[in-house]
Order: sequence, then C-alpha cells, then structure tokens
Amino acid sequence: MNATSGAPVNAPAELHDRPIGDLIRDARNLSAAEVEKVLSYQREHGVRFGEAAITLGLASPDDVLNALAQQFHYPLANAERRLASPELVTLLQPFSVQAEAIRAVRSQVTMRLGQGEAARQALAVISPASGDGKTYFAANLAVSLAQLGGRTLIIDADLRGPRQHEVFKVSNSAGLSTLLSGRAENQLIQTVEGVSGLFVLPCGPIPPNPLELIERPAFALLIRELSTKFDHVVIDTAAASLGADACVVAARCGAALVLTRKNENKISALQDLVASLAGSSAQLLGAVVNEF
Repeated sequence: MNATSGAPVNAPAELHDRPIGDLIRDARNLSAAEVEKVLSYQREHGVRFGEAAITLGLASPDDVLNALAQQFHYPLANAERRLASPELVTLLQPFSVQAEAIRAVRSQVTMRLGQGEAARQALAVISPASGDGKTYFAANLAVSLAQLGGRTLIIDADLRGPRQHEVFKVSNSAGLSTLLSGRAENQLIQTVEGVSGLFVLPCGPIPPNPLELIERPAFALLIRELSTKFDHVVIDTAAASLGADACVVAARCGAALVLTRKNENKISALQDLVASLAGSSAQLLGAVVNEF
C-alpha cells in the first residue's frame, strides 16, 4: 500500500523553491523580451510579478494561483480535473465559502482527535438519509486533510450506493467489498492524480450482504492496519435509513462526524442516529449542517 518514487541524482530544484516569475514564465512559455516587459512594469509600478503579468495580459489569475500553489506545495485542480470532478470544491474553488467551511471543520476534527496515536483514529462520516451530502463532504474533507501534508486515505464503505470512485475518477472494478469477501488479488488502494498524498480505496462491486461484510472481524482489522499506515483515514458510509452499516463502521473507526442537511432531515432521525452510537466505542466529534 506504499506509494514511493525515486528521484534522479541530478534532480531539479523543488518547484516550491523556484521564484514565482520562473514558474509563470515556464507555464506561459514567455520569451525573454516578454519577461523583461513584465519586470519593467513591476519596477515602475511597485507590484508583484504575477500582478504585472496579469495587467499586461501575459498571464491569467489561474496562472498566478497555480504558481503560488506550487510554491506553497498546495494542491489545486488543473483544467482537466475541474471538468472531471466538479464536486471537489477544495480543489476547484479553494477560496469559496464551501471550501472555507470544510477547512474550518478540518481544524475542528484535527483538534478534537488530538495528537499521537489518538489522532490516528479513522473518521466515519455518517448521516440519517441518502442525499445528505456525505460523499461530497467526505471527499472534500479528505482533500483538505491531504493539503496539510502527510498521507490521507478515503475509503468508500457505502456498500449500498458508492460514489467516491465517480468523484475521484478511479476504477471501481475492485475495492473494499472485494477485500472483505476474500477475493482481492491486486493493489486496491489507488492514488489521486494531481493531489499529492491522497489515496482512495473504492467500494468495489456492490455486494448482496453489505452489513455482514462490515461486521466481519476483517473490517476492524483492516481499519486498524490502515490507520497505522496513513496520517488520516476518512470513511464514507451508507445512510442510516438504509441499515446499521454507518453505526457499525463508526464503532470500528473509533470516531464519527454526523452530517445533516438543512431543511431536509427530521430532528427525530438525527436524534435516533446519535442515540444509536451511545454505548459504542465511537467518539462523536460533532455535527455538521450541510446548507448546500
């Protein structure tokens, strides 16, 4: 499950060590004369290279944002990813209200999980009903955790209606269900293109016995093992209205975050979901209201 790559002996300088002007120049294939024009405007008006290049029409705001992302080692979506994965707002719209809200939740999650071994607990995202936004939220939370650095894994444990493979555009021919049924032969954890340190374990084929697979000791052992190999593990789950899967997953993870949708979920359904966690080993970190 490790994903490592070797670097050549004479490797070029890291992208985040290069000046932003060099990054924009290479991205836009600017000539020496165009670079000098930008530098002259920069000196004359006392602005940054990127701002000068935009004003002169030699770069776009996206070019500057991408260069900054490389400098600060902060993954952002490229044009192809924007078309393929519109739900990943933390990559597509990093300064949007939605992305800021997800980062705020990320901060709360990391603080409440604490430090050391406690922080290595997997986190189950659960909600009362289908359509609450669990897949959207879990995917973006995983991206935001990966943007902190380290290794983050998102697992699609919704064995009834999986969608993480659609969001991240990875193969779903094999995955968690294959692993739990003892039919796994190849590497099942897949990397996410364009997001360093982010990995996906998709659901795989939808099984006829989802709850039974989740309740097997193999699932708890798998979560325990993966939690030692990754800095963060986020798990998407089936809606509580469809069965007990979510509560079982939460108990195996050790931590859970409840998601509810504004003007959609009934208070009684939310109360029943929270009550179902009572007595289990799951630590309820809090609740998130999805307003979108």
